[in-house]
Amino acid sequence: MSMLANKPKKEAASHETVSRIRITLSSRKVKALEAVCSTLIDKSKKRGLKVKGPVRLPTKHLRICTRKSPCGEGTNTWDKFEMRIHKRVIDLHSPADVVRQITSINIESGVEVEVTVPEK
Repeated sequence: MSMLANKPKKEAASHETVSRIRITLSSRKVKALEAVCSTLIDKSKKRGLKVKGPVRLPTKHLRICTRKSPCGEGTNTWDKFEMRIHKRVIDLHSPADVVRQITSINIESGVEVEVTVPEK
């Protein structure tokens, strides 16, 4: 009985529910992507939010090999083109209205931002 008496009681739930919010950033430019990640993390840490990330996902390499000669005659020479897509994931534990304030930063051109709230 004495162990049950010492158990802390649950606090009343606040009017703002804290949810896990996942921000996925993708870009072809690494410097622009890292700049946006650092500003997002700095803003969220200033507000005292729990932040996990940025998690660096594997880079996608999109490759195209094409013939240099337009007519198909001559020596078989090839051009190789590659586009790299870099991704970062940031997890926040905060209310939804705070995330709107954090993500209202100036996002550099070429950086795509996707905000999702995974359901439990």
